Amino acid sequence: MTTEQDLLKITKNYLKAIEEGKTGDELAVFYSPSVEQIEYPNRLIPNGAKRNLHDLKAASLRGKEVLISQNYDIQKSYVIGNTVILETIWTAIIAVPIGNIPSGGQMKAYFAQFIEFENGKIVRQRTYDCFEPF
Repeated sequence: MTTEQDLLKITKNYLKAIEEGKTGDELAVFYSPSVEQIEYPNRLIPNGAKRNLHDLKAASLRGKEVLISQNYDIQKSYVIGNTVILETIWTAIIAVPIGNIPSGGQMKAYFAQFIEFENGKIVRQRTYDCFEPF
Protein backbone atom coordinates (compact mmCIF):
# COMPACT_ATOMS: atom_id res chain seq x y z
CA MET A 1 0.00 0.00 0.00
CA THR A 2 1.34 3.43 -0.96
CA THR A 3 1.13 5.89 1.92
CA GLU A 4 0.55 9.64 1.74
CA GLN A 5 4.23 10.15 2.56
CA ASP A 6 5.20 7.82 -0.30
CA LEU A 7 3.05 9.79 -2.76
CA LEU A 8 4.59 13.08 -1.69
CA LYS A 9 8.09 11.63 -1.98
CA ILE A 10 7.36 10.25 -5.48
CA THR A 11 5.98 13.66 -6.49
CA LYS A 12 9.07 15.48 -5.22
CA ASN A 13 11.33 12.98 -7.01
CA TYR A 14 9.30 13.50 -10.19
CA LEU A 15 9.73 17.28 -10.05
CA LYS A 16 13.42 16.87 -9.24
CA ALA A 17 13.84 14.65 -12.32
CA ILE A 18 12.25 17.38 -14.44
CA GLU A 19 14.57 19.97 -12.88
CA GLU A 20 17.55 17.74 -13.67
CA GLY A 21 16.55 17.71 -17.35
CA LYS A 22 15.31 14.13 -17.52
CA THR A 23 13.23 13.45 -20.62
CA GLY A 24 11.42 10.67 -22.48
CA ASP A 25 11.79 7.25 -20.90
CA GLU A 26 13.63 8.71 -17.89
CA LEU A 27 10.42 10.57 -16.96
CA ALA A 28 8.12 7.80 -18.14
CA VAL A 29 9.08 5.74 -15.06
CA PHE A 30 6.84 8.06 -13.03
CA TYR A 31 3.79 7.56 -15.27
CA SER A 32 1.21 4.85 -15.69
CA PRO A 33 0.96 3.76 -19.35
CA SER A 34 -2.57 5.23 -19.33
CA VAL A 35 -1.51 8.64 -17.93
CA GLU A 36 -3.46 11.73 -18.90
CA GLN A 37 -2.09 15.22 -18.32
CA ILE A 38 -4.30 18.26 -18.69
CA GLU A 39 -2.77 21.72 -18.84
CA TYR A 40 -5.54 24.26 -18.60
CA PRO A 41 -5.45 27.34 -20.86
CA ASN A 42 -2.80 29.88 -19.97
CA ARG A 43 -0.82 32.61 -21.71
CA LEU A 44 1.77 30.18 -23.04
CA ILE A 45 -0.77 27.57 -24.23
CA PRO A 46 -3.98 29.57 -24.84
CA ASN A 47 -6.08 26.54 -25.78
CA GLY A 48 -4.63 24.33 -23.07
CA ALA A 49 -3.41 20.81 -23.80
CA LYS A 50 -4.31 17.21 -23.11
CA ARG A 51 -1.39 14.77 -23.27
CA ASN A 52 -0.99 10.99 -23.08
CA LEU A 53 2.27 9.16 -22.36
CA HIS A 54 3.57 9.56 -25.92
CA ASP A 55 2.74 13.29 -25.89
CA LEU A 56 4.40 13.77 -22.49
CA LYS A 57 7.62 12.16 -23.71
CA ALA A 58 7.63 14.38 -26.82
CA ALA A 59 6.84 17.51 -24.77
CA SER A 60 9.76 16.78 -22.43
CA LEU A 61 12.12 16.67 -25.41
CA ARG A 62 10.71 19.94 -26.82
CA GLY A 63 11.07 21.55 -23.40
CA LYS A 64 14.76 20.73 -23.36
CA GLU A 65 15.16 22.85 -26.52
CA VAL A 66 13.38 25.84 -24.99
CA LEU A 67 14.61 25.78 -21.38
CA ILE A 68 18.14 26.09 -20.06
CA SER A 69 17.00 25.22 -16.54
CA GLN A 70 13.89 25.12 -14.41
CA ASN A 71 13.02 24.96 -10.75
CA TYR A 72 9.89 23.96 -8.83
CA ASP A 73 9.65 25.69 -5.44
CA ILE A 74 6.86 23.92 -3.58
CA GLN A 75 5.06 26.42 -1.37
CA LYS A 76 2.39 24.09 -0.03
CA SER A 77 1.54 20.45 -0.48
CA TYR A 78 -1.42 18.33 0.48
CA VAL A 79 -2.17 14.66 0.07
CA ILE A 80 -5.80 13.62 -0.06
CA GLY A 81 -6.38 9.96 -0.79
CA ASN A 82 -4.46 9.13 -3.96
CA THR A 83 -3.96 12.79 -4.97
CA VAL A 84 -1.08 15.15 -4.28
CA ILE A 85 -1.99 18.82 -4.53
CA LEU A 86 0.82 21.34 -4.91
CA GLU A 87 1.09 25.10 -4.89
CA THR A 88 4.36 25.74 -6.68
CA ILE A 89 6.42 28.66 -7.94
CA TRP A 90 8.11 27.66 -11.19
CA THR A 91 11.08 29.59 -12.53
CA ALA A 92 13.00 28.86 -15.69
CA ILE A 93 15.90 30.27 -17.62
CA ILE A 94 14.85 30.19 -21.25
CA ALA A 95 17.02 29.32 -24.23
CA VAL A 96 14.92 31.22 -26.77
CA PRO A 97 13.19 34.59 -26.55
CA ILE A 98 9.56 34.42 -25.43
CA GLY A 99 7.56 37.64 -25.56
CA ASN A 100 9.72 40.35 -24.01
CA ILE A 101 11.99 37.87 -22.19
CA PRO A 102 15.31 37.48 -24.02
CA SER A 103 17.25 34.27 -24.44
CA GLY A 104 18.93 33.65 -21.09
CA GLY A 105 16.18 35.52 -19.25
CA GLN A 106 13.94 34.23 -16.50
CA MET A 107 10.31 33.18 -16.85
CA LYS A 108 8.15 32.70 -13.77
CA ALA A 109 4.76 31.11 -13.10
CA TYR A 110 2.59 30.08 -10.21
CA PHE A 111 1.20 26.54 -10.51
CA ALA A 112 -1.56 24.61 -8.84
CA GLN A 113 -1.04 20.94 -9.63
CA PHE A 114 -3.26 17.96 -8.90
CA ILE A 115 -1.40 14.68 -9.38
CA GLU A 116 -3.38 11.45 -9.02
CA PHE A 117 -1.72 8.09 -8.46
CA GLU A 118 -2.50 4.40 -8.87
CA ASN A 119 0.01 1.80 -7.70
CA GLY A 120 2.66 4.49 -7.16
CA LYS A 121 2.41 5.82 -10.75
CA ILE A 122 0.91 9.07 -12.03
CA VAL A 123 -2.38 8.36 -13.80
CA ARG A 124 -3.72 11.90 -14.08
CA GLN A 125 -2.20 15.34 -13.70
CA ARG A 126 -4.05 18.62 -13.94
CA THR A 127 -2.10 21.85 -14.00
CA TYR A 128 -3.33 25.43 -13.64
CA ASP A 129 -0.52 27.82 -14.66
CA CYS A 130 -0.43 31.57 -14.01
CA PHE A 131 2.54 33.16 -15.78
CA GLU A 132 4.03 36.50 -14.93
CA PRO A 133 3.79 38.92 -17.87
CA PHE A 134 6.06 38.16 -20.78
